[in-house]
This record gives sequence, structure tokens and C-alpha cells, in this order.
Amino acid sequence: MGKHLSTALDGYGDVWGITDRELLFALERYKAQLEMDIPHTDDDELDQIIKDGMNLDDILKEEDGEDY
Repeated sequence: MGKHLSTALDGYGDVWGITDRELLFALERYKAQLEMDIPHTDDDELDQIIKDGMNLDDILKEEDGEDY
């Protein structure tokens, strides 16, 4: 529990003066970050992500239809 609170409140500095609303906002933001962080366990999916990252210029050219 302490690890989650520490991570959620990272960046707030001194939390002794934090209001209830600020605490709620920090915890809701942390919860949203956790929900968006999904594991990629499929090897094919990971390989495709790596390939797309290596060919990012080509992907951007295809989307824009322009030459860089």
C-alpha cells in the first residue's frame, strides 16, 4: 500500500499539507495510469512494436503522404 501511495504522491513534495481533493486527484490519476498500463505478452505483438519503432519515418510518410 505504501508503494502505491508513494508513487501516486510523487511530485507533490511535502504531503503533510495536501488537501483531501488533491489526494483524491492524485489517486485517481494514479489509478488511470495503472489501467492504461497493459502488459504486452504476445511475442508477435512485441516484435511488431519494435519494427514499427524502427521504421517510424516510413510510417509517418505513409500517413502524411509526403516525402521528408
